[in-house]
Amino acid sequence: MGVSCGLIGLANVGKTTVFNALLGGKALVANYPFSTVETNVGIAAVPDPRLPKLSQIFKSRKITPSTLEIRDIAGLVEGASQGEGLGNQFLAQIREVDALIHIVRCFEAPDVIHVGGAVDPVRDVETVETELMLADLETLGRRRQRAEKRVKSGGDEKAKKELEALDQLTERLNRGRWLAHETLGDEEVILLNECQLLSGKPLLILANAAEGASREHPSVKPLSQLAEDKGAPLIVLWAQLEAEVASLTPDEQRDYLQELGFKESGLVQLTQSAYALLSLITFFTAGEEESRAWPLRSGTKASRAAGKIHSDMERGFIRAEVYPYVDLIACGTVAGVREKGLFRLEGRDYVIQEGDVVYFRFNV
Repeated sequence: MGVSCGLIGLANVGKTTVFNALLGGKALVANYPFSTVETNVGIAAVPDPRLPKLSQIFKSRKITPSTLEIRDIAGLVEGASQGEGLGNQFLAQIREVDALIHIVRCFEAPDVIHVGGAVDPVRDVETVETELMLADLETLGRRRQRAEKRVKSGGDEKAKKELEALDQLTERLNRGRWLAHETLGDEEVILLNECQLLSGKPLLILANAAEGASREHPSVKPLSQLAEDKGAPLIVLWAQLEAEVASLTPDEQRDYLQELGFKESGLVQLTQSAYALLSLITFFTAGEEESRAWPLRSGTKASRAAGKIHSDMERGFIRAEVYPYVDLIACGTVAGVREKGLFRLEGRDYVIQEGDVVYFRFNV
C-alpha cells in the first residue's frame, strides 16, 4: 500500500528544509520563490521503538521500519486557484497525495524573502486554505451544472440528492470549513471522493519555528489557537536544526540530541503524527530473518493484511497466529505467550489491531 503525504505551503516557508530533514536528502534549498518546481519525492522511515525489542526477542538479523512517501510540492501564491504562480501544477500535485502537511513559517529571518512581505502565520494559513477551497468551489460548480441538467431533463431523483449534497458542501466551503475535519453525510462523502476535493484531504499544520520556540511562543501561539479552532493537529518543528541533525551519523545524532536534552528528534513526532493523520495502524511480522513493521489502514481484516506481504498469502490464507506486542514483551518469549494462553488463532475476518505481531499460515 503506497501512502503519501504532501508538504504544502507558501513559497520560502521551509518545505524543502523539512523534506531534507525527513529524508536526509539534498534537495535544492534557495532564497527565492518557486525554487521547487518539480516535486521532490522520497521515502521516510517511521521510527518505532517496539521494533528493536521485537528484534531482541526473535534474534532478528534485520529491522525494517514502516515508511511513508513524502512529496515536497511547489510553493503556492495568492491566486493559485486561478493559475497564478505555479498554481495549476501545485493543485494537480496535491490531488495525487493522501494527506497534507501544511508548513507555516513562524521564524524571522531578514535574509529569507517572505512572499507576503512579513511573517504572519495565521494570514499564511488562510491564504493557502482559501486557494484550495476556491479550487474546490470551482470543481463543485462544474459538477452542479451537470446535475442541474439531469434534473431538468427528467426529474432524476439521484441527481436531486446530488444537488442537495453539492449545496451542503458548497455552504461549508463558503464558511471556510476544511471538509476533512467536518462530519459529513453519506452523499457528501461520495461527492468529496468522486470530485477529489482538495479540502477533503486530512491536514496537519506544522509550525516551522526558530530554535527554542514552543506552542506558547508569541510567534506560534496564534497559529496554535487557529489550528485548535479548525480541529487540525499541529506540531512545532525547528526545521533548520532538524536538517542539521539529519546530516549526522546515528551515533552523532544521539549524542547531539542528548546534549540538547531531547530523547528523540522532532521528526519522530512528525512522522508518527502523519501516520496517525492517515488513520494507519502498525502490525508486525518477526522472525530470525527480520522484524518488520507494516502500515495498515485501521479496520483492515487479516486476509487483506496478509496480502500486504504477498498476494499469494491473501489468496491462500488459512489463519493468523496473533501475539499482542505487550504480551510478548511481558513474557519475553513466544513460548511464554503460548504457555499463558495469550496468543490467538484468528480467521480471515479478524480485524488486525495496533501492535499485533502476526504469523500468517497459507496454502501456496
